[in-house]
Amino acid sequence: MKTETKTNAPQILYGIDLGGTKIEGIVLEKTSTDFKVIERLRIPTEQQKGYHHILQQIETLARELEQKCGVAITSLGIGTPGTLDPKTETLKNSNTVCLNGKPIRYDLEKRLGLPIKIANDANCFALAEATLGSVPETVPGAEVVFGVIMGTGVGGGVVVHGKSLQGKHGIGGEWGHNFLDASGGDCYCGRQGCVETIISGTALERFYEQKSGNRKTLKAIMELYRTENDPNAKATVARLLDYFGKGIASIINILDPQAIVLGGGVGNIDLLYTEGVASVRRHIFNDTLETEFLKPKLGDSAGVFGAAMLTA
Repeated sequence: MKTETKTNAPQILYGIDLGGTKIEGIVLEKTSTDFKVIERLRIPTEQQKGYHHILQQIETLARELEQKCGVAITSLGIGTPGTLDPKTETLKNSNTVCLNGKPIRYDLEKRLGLPIKIANDANCFALAEATLGSVPETVPGAEVVFGVIMGTGVGGGVVVHGKSLQGKHGIGGEWGHNFLDASGGDCYCGRQGCVETIISGTALERFYEQKSGNRKTLKAIMELYRTENDPNAKATVARLLDYFGKGIASIINILDPQAIVLGGGVGNIDLLYTEGVASVRRHIFNDTLETEFLKPKLGDSAGVFGAAMLTA
């Protein structure tokens, strides 16, 4: 007797987004055409209590999700600040500093007794938007997607054929620490003039303060740009648009993605999708610019969706 094969059987995916102040977990039911959120929970990170406490918080959240969902976890995806070094298997570049130098994947696999997949939170953002978010709606079948995070810092992630690209050193997509211009000054990474020192929200606020003598939030600067004849706000926005074009053009010249998704607080600035794209066009090695620039569909939750997709 011949049995039919179900080609659209749902997958149950578990993901956790490890943030500095909160840890968010999600359970997704995913088919080849759609996904559904089964469960979502958040608990505090409490990073001041140290590395082993964070591991305990992750375990607690995972078990609670498993209990509420009623389906055993077979694999868990985790998005982290920083990235896992492929050589040492320890975390690096995390702003939750107690995680740095720690074998977090090994320790969690030992605690939970199941395989763990880890990626940088920007990579998870890119993966989520490329597979579940804005990209499949606008650019179905996109082979290469670049996800941008522009907020307090600048990060990014690369997705190729639906898979997050980690790279030899685990730093795939880290365009925020490419050299852009010496005027950015010193970067916390030890180098100078990184993308992050020029077009992050923090850098733009610092530039406005240097020009005007007044400290303002980026939101307030953008309001001045729109409603007042403030030359310092105009100079700040002009700097953003110019260097956004130069920075993104270098990504397109190397990866030539079908789509770029702009996330983070700076990514909410509508001018990036018009004058910013025009600036990119002036700097790429091509006569035309066909890359789609997209707003994220999943918003602040993209990271936890992407963490779950690591196990798909």
